[in-house]
Amino acid sequence: MAKLSNRFWFQLHGWCSLPIWLIFCFVCLSGTIAVFSHELTWLTNPAARATNPDKLPAKPVAELVAKVQQAYPTADVGSVMLFEPYLVNAVIFTDHDKPFAIAYVNQYSGDIQQINEGMTFINFMRSLHGWLLFPWQSGYSVGYYLVSAMAIVMLGALITGLVIYKNFWRSFTQPKIRLHQGKKTVLTDLHRLAGVWSIWFLMVMSATGLWYLVQAVMWHADIDIEPHAPLVAVSELPATQSAPPVDFAAAMQIATERFPDFQPSFLMLPEHNRGMYTLMGGGDHIFYDQYSYNLSINPWTGEIAQEKSPASMSALQTVMHIADPLHYGTLGGIWTKAIWFLFGLLLSGMSISGFMIWGSRTVNAVRASRQASYTQEVPNGAQ
Repeated sequence: MAKLSNRFWFQLHGWCSLPIWLIFCFVCLSGTIAVFSHELTWLTNPAARATNPDKLPAKPVAELVAKVQQAYPTADVGSVMLFEPYLVNAVIFTDHDKPFAIAYVNQYSGDIQQINEGMTFINFMRSLHGWLLFPWQSGYSVGYYLVSAMAIVMLGALITGLVIYKNFWRSFTQPKIRLHQGKKTVLTDLHRLAGVWSIWFLMVMSATGLWYLVQAVMWHADIDIEPHAPLVAVSELPATQSAPPVDFAAAMQIATERFPDFQPSFLMLPEHNRGMYTLMGGGDHIFYDQYSYNLSINPWTGEIAQEKSPASMSALQTVMHIADPLHYGTLGGIWTKAIWFLFGLLLSGMSISGFMIWGSRTVNAVRASRQASYTQEVPNGAQ
């Protein structure tokens, strides 16, 4: 078998990285911003800040829901989202004049600080990065496939880049940037140095991106990674119409008793008389996301009809719940987010510098080819 030349690997590296470099760079930049979407929301929207000058403890979530129902008596509260302690809780509801609304409720004071009837910045950035705002239909989105497929491009660029850059490990101990040999040389050295120091980050992004691609295929094929929330049996419903005896506060208490380290993040109230409380949250597991605990609680009997925790997950469920913390850098709070943000910027810069290097060499090669053709066509005496 013939030995593959360095030129071949360089061309393959370019084709892995550059023909769709604009999409790749956009995905990198939007993901980098999405890492700090919560912090940017706090910075730009005062109504989203959970100010607590009196150092009050957080109120129970059920009390915040009651605050919204008092302010909007005809509202139908569907779910509650909880974020970092410095952000307000989001109580999602519908009303006769509000098809979709989010109440920003300060969990310390109980005040409703804003009613948002549109898309939040957090949801916008996650949607823009996750599926480029392409519509979802029949369980799939073309944008989600397109973004996930970038993992293959990234992995190909990583492998070919390491083949091209001989003895790359020396950049860890002897980083080299030749500042006095022209702009092209400086750009090449920066691209290589950033690539070597980003190997771990590229591997993490490639692995999680490949998982998102597999997950998209499974969604499209109607393969459930996690079972759907069960419905209350008809036999358990009362003969006469009445309110369920287990209220939201009692359901939260049941969840806390079942999992003492339960930290709620997304809470759904029953939509109809056969619906259940669906309570999702995180715990003390650093590598699992904020939805690693999931309980379905019967509002008529108080029984836990279905539950999930890190201890009871299947292999696929485990991968599903550790992918997001690894992809967005939420493992250690603000500090790991800052690291992911920094390397996200490096990755975005590498896509731009890689295009510039590849474009420069391609243009030079075309010029050289044309010059050679011109020299052969024109007789020496006619020049």
